Amino acid sequence: MPVGFTINGKAASVDVEPDTPLLWVVREHLKLTGTKFGCGSGLCGACTVHVDGKAVRSCQTSMSEVAGKTVTTIEGLSPSSTHPLQKAWIAEQVPQCGYCQSGQIMQAAELLAKTKKPTRDQIVAHMDGNICRCGTYPRIVRAIERAAREA
Repeated sequence: MPVGFTINGKAASVDVEPDTPLLWVVREHLKLTGTKFGCGSGLCGACTVHVDGKAVRSCQTSMSEVAGKTVTTIEGLSPSSTHPLQKAWIAEQVPQCGYCQSGQIMQAAELLAKTKKPTRDQIVAHMDGNICRCGTYPRIVRAIERAAREA
């Protein structure tokens, strides 16, 4: 039975089992490959997307949970890559390997949508659980601080 939802502002319908992870629909069916597979257990954050504005781990979110909802991936955050976080990520030279960065940005975008001028402690607490194997955490925090100032 098809599952209907909105993704990055466009209506979508996919014919998959209801327990299919959103991550695989995004990557394999819709070919939006900015969202990454990291651990498959919801522990690393590489697969973070928004469902109705809330950051979720798409590897642990079943399609039955997104039926009728709005999903935003890194591609939909700003199609022209001009979101303040995306610009701050470049300015602060955050990525090394870059693999986790779309999940990091999507997690940070949820914070800035709720809290326009977060404190450093709020940033660190909100980003806890998103893993960067390259260890660019100080640059991630600086980029979020920059985006909050410049937004």
